[in-house]
Amino acid sequence: MATPRNEADACTLLDTDHKAVKKMFKAYDELAQSKARGVEQKKLELAREICQELTVHATIEEEIFYPALRAALKETDALAEAEVEHAGAKDLIAQIEAMEEADEMFDAKVKVLGEYIDHHVKEERNQIFPKARAARGLDLVAMREELQTRKEALMGMEAA
Repeated sequence: MATPRNEADACTLLDTDHKAVKKMFKAYDELAQSKARGVEQKKLELAREICQELTVHATIEEEIFYPALRAALKETDALAEAEVEHAGAKDLIAQIEAMEEADEMFDAKVKVLGEYIDHHVKEERNQIFPKARAARGLDLVAMREELQTRKEALMGMEAA
């Protein structure tokens, strides 16, 4: 059952996450350009928030979205690439989270993470989401609910 384009589905939820994180990276870039006092702490806090959002997003994709697509699609090369991209992003996230100060290397790692994510988002939007929406037997509307429930649970665990 292909998903109608105007109905909110799993792809819509995931893309909403993409847009939110892009805004956060933009805000980080603005902080990185600032010479204001206290900016280092703000950068640390925002980078950690970005890392949390990306970790939760990757988890729901890996636990729910990608396995369902693997089962429904014949061609899964794009999914394999997405999973490799997730691994690279997770490595950078771990490095960022381990850092104690927002120095030049911290800024560089956040910038590169943003570039990784931009590339990943383009591939999902242009390759994976259209295939998901065209797949037979994949209920992306019901999957959106499953993704949202899992995301809320993960966010609650992160906050604890």
